[in-house]
Amino acid sequence: MIGLWTLFYKELLRFWKVGLQTILSPLVTTLLYLLIFSHVMESHVQVYPGVGYTAFLVPGLVMMSMLQNAFANSSSSLIQSKMSGNVVFLLLPPLAYWEFFAAYVAAAIVRGLVVGIGVGLAGLWFTPVTLAHPLWMMAFALAGCAMLGAMGIITALWASGYDQMAAVQNFIIMPLTFLSGVFYSIHSLPPFWQALSHYNPFFYLIDGFRYGFFGVSDVSPELGLLIVGTCFLALSLATLALLKSGYKLRN
Repeated sequence: MIGLWTLFYKELLRFWKVGLQTILSPLVTTLLYLLIFSHVMESHVQVYPGVGYTAFLVPGLVMMSMLQNAFANSSSSLIQSKMSGNVVFLLLPPLAYWEFFAAYVAAAIVRGLVVGIGVGLAGLWFTPVTLAHPLWMMAFALAGCAMLGAMGIITALWASGYDQMAAVQNFIIMPLTFLSGVFYSIHSLPPFWQALSHYNPFFYLIDGFRYGFFGVSDVSPELGLLIVGTCFLALSLATLALLKSGYKLRN
């Protein structure tokens, strides 16, 4: 367990020491989304009864920032180690593959939560937000950060360079995030796109997290958590199998 805690602490220090880039920068970017969309859309869009558009937007942006930063943390750390060659210092110690996985995912969760809490607190300056079911909110926040942390490890193991890393982030993670209902309710979409949204696992993360705030959602939170939990379990098993085999790490 000493190896796990040491690697976890090292990962925390890594993103904390460059906090301007890893914490403040995504915080400012997300707040710009909130400032622009709330100003333009507040009086034009009705989502849930009794919920203003700005209040609706805050949980979506909080979850979006958590997902993107959890993915960025594990993926950028591992790909940097591979490209610089210092990954050998992670492979030499008697560190089990599951400890490697746990340390990276835990650090991704911490960074995601730190950025998400920052966005949430800043969002209170724009509008008051209720908290109907805090346990549901926390469950989806942890599940989302853990899921994206595992995806980050898989991506970094597969990628042979920064361009492949950027391709996954720009062509998979970002579109899935933006099309998950951060800025709208899927009930406002045409039937085809509404049905297609149910195949996006990020939609269940956003919708379930928003349920924790308002007590209303597009699908039941139990179903959402089941789907998200299944996705996390599948990603975790795949990541552990890759780490155990040493895929693109030991050769």
